[in-house]
This record gives sequence, structure tokens and C-alpha cells, in this order.
Amino acid sequence: MGLRFTKMHGLGNDFVVLDARTTPLALDVARIRAIADRHTGVGFDQMMILEPARDLSCLAAYTIRNADGTVAPQCGNGARCLGAWLHRAGVLPIGVEAMLQSPVGIVRMRLANATTVTVEMGEPEFEPARIPFDAPAAADTYPLDVDGERVDISAAAMGSRHAVIEVDDIASARVERLGPRITVHPRFPQGANACFVHVVDEHSVKLRVHERGAGWTLACGSGACATVAALHRRSRVGDDVRVEMPGGALTISWKGPGHILSMTGPAAFSFDGEWLGI
Repeated sequence: MGLRFTKMHGLGNDFVVLDARTTPLALDVARIRAIADRHTGVGFDQMMILEPARDLSCLAAYTIRNADGTVAPQCGNGARCLGAWLHRAGVLPIGVEAMLQSPVGIVRMRLANATTVTVEMGEPEFEPARIPFDAPAAADTYPLDVDGERVDISAAAMGSRHAVIEVDDIASARVERLGPRITVHPRFPQGANACFVHVVDEHSVKLRVHERGAGWTLACGSGACATVAALHRRSRVGDDVRVEMPGGALTISWKGPGHILSMTGPAAFSFDGEWLGI
């Protein structure tokens, strides 16, 4: 018997969802990469693995693997997809708040309907040692040397780590060149996602993200959250922001320090299948 899975996506950021709540799964790096291959496998940006909750107040736990097999600490779009998956499985009613254990802590979520999910992503982290990011003290922006070019970034964590770069054109050749280099920059010892943002006005931004372990993606939920938090910290945006990405839009809400940041957006089913490979 093969490996049963569900293919889902949040704004084109696509996932293979696996249910390991009752039976553990044997998943080594080679198998994950084989499933992730878009020519000979299924293809995905991240693999979301549902597991039994260790905290009895939680509905389930989950872990995340990138397409290259590396571990990811958090994935906002993936969390929304898990909410929709659990609703379809009959364990998460619409309008009922549920808690899931992510790799970096408990997240709360609620479905407005079968495919629209709000996830409370926690509070943004800006302290360099906790991101982690190599800097002597927290600041709104930091100069980063990228192959001899100075790039001003904001550093933030929403479970996963992000470098936020404000630009005039998110599709420029400069952005194409900088993205893969920033994700592996040595000042982020655990790597980071590179978030390139253009501020349209205080309630609207355009965003493109190069994700560590996945490359350019059509959307990045945690990246959208970190970007809005970093911009809010600099008084560049308001409390409620529409984030337009190549795959579509999310609404990010944050009132500032001491408040929980939330993300609202769609979760879509593509198909169910069975992996028969290695």
C-alpha cells in the first residue's frame, strides 16, 4: 500500500498534507525529495504532517518539511490548509476555535467557512538573539552586505525567520538576484526567508518571497505576517493590511507590541492521492 496524501494550496503556495495522527510515517530526506519532485513526484513547496497532539487541549500537532527535505519551523499558509483539512475530516466545525501545536508553539484558528481560515500566529519577534540574527541590539533596520552590495533589511521571526526588504519593484532583476543570497546569508545562522515588499498605502502592500528550502513561492503566509509586523514597527502601515502576492491576497491584522497577530485567507483542496514511489 502506498502513502495516502491530500494536495492543497493557499494562494498557490502548495502542500502535501499527510495524516500521521494514528500511524507514524517513515519519511527520510530522500523520500520527501522524491515526493516533492514536480516532474516525477507530486510536487509541493512544503509537506504538512498532522500528528497526535501532545497537549490535550489541542486538536492535533503538526510538523513541516520543505521541498528539499529540511525542517521548517512554521508555515502560515500551511496552517490554514490544515484547518480546512480538519474541517473536511469532521473534527473542526465552522466558527469553533481550535488549537494546534506547531513546531514553535500553539496556534489558534477558526474557519469562517469551509475554505476561509483565520490563524492567530502569535507575536512577532524582533530581538536578534531570538530570531536568530547576528546584530548587537534590536533595530528597525540593519545594513546587510550581500556580495558587496548594501541592502537595508528588517529582521523578524514569526516562528520562521524573515528578512524584509522594502523595494520599488518586487519583480526587478535586483530582487531576483538578491533573494537566493539573502536566504542563506551568514548573519541568519539558521537561514531566513527573503521578503521583498512594495508599500502601496497604509492598508495595502505587494509582496514576493524567496523561501529557504523552497525558492520563489506564489505566497508565504508567515512572510506576509513578518513583513506587515516589520512595516508596522516603522509606522509604514496600519493595523489591518491587505498583502498582495503573486498567488493572491491575505489580510494581516496587528495592533502592535503586546497583541497577537492574525492572518486571514483561503485554503483550497486540489486532489487526494496515493504515492507509490520509494
